Amino acid sequence: MRCWLIAFALAALPAWAQVSVDKPWSRATPPGAKVGAGFMRLRNAGAADRVIGASSPVAGRVEMHITVRDGDVMKMREVTSFEVPAGGSVELKPGGAHLMLVDLRRPLKKGERVPLTLKLEKGGELKLELSVEEMGARQQAHNH
Repeated sequence: MRCWLIAFALAALPAWAQVSVDKPWSRATPPGAKVGAGFMRLRNAGAADRVIGASSPVAGRVEMHITVRDGDVMKMREVTSFEVPAGGSVELKPGGAHLMLVDLRRPLKKGERVPLTLKLEKGGELKLELSVEEMGARQQAHNH
């Protein structure tokens, strides 16, 4: 009986520290800009999970977006989650899936670090900082 209780208790535990983040970054924004973006690679060492939300003290809200082709036009679409496959990864990058920091409270400045919290369906919250690169950057600088 004791073995069954232990097995049940272990099965009920969240997927602690299964999802990790590599190279979280953003771009500097011009004065008055109301949106910014967040990019990173999410790696999953455990069971499948999903990013179901995000927040940052520098934005009124953080949305999850993908970029899709509609004829000859690329468009952003808001999604409710990002899948992070078991034993796999998902990349949030310019021109693809990304986070949108909406209603910025202030401009993002090159060299600063912006706090961000990801909410995982199974793994709880994941706190990180976005390294702000220059305006128009296509990737994170190599010196971070």
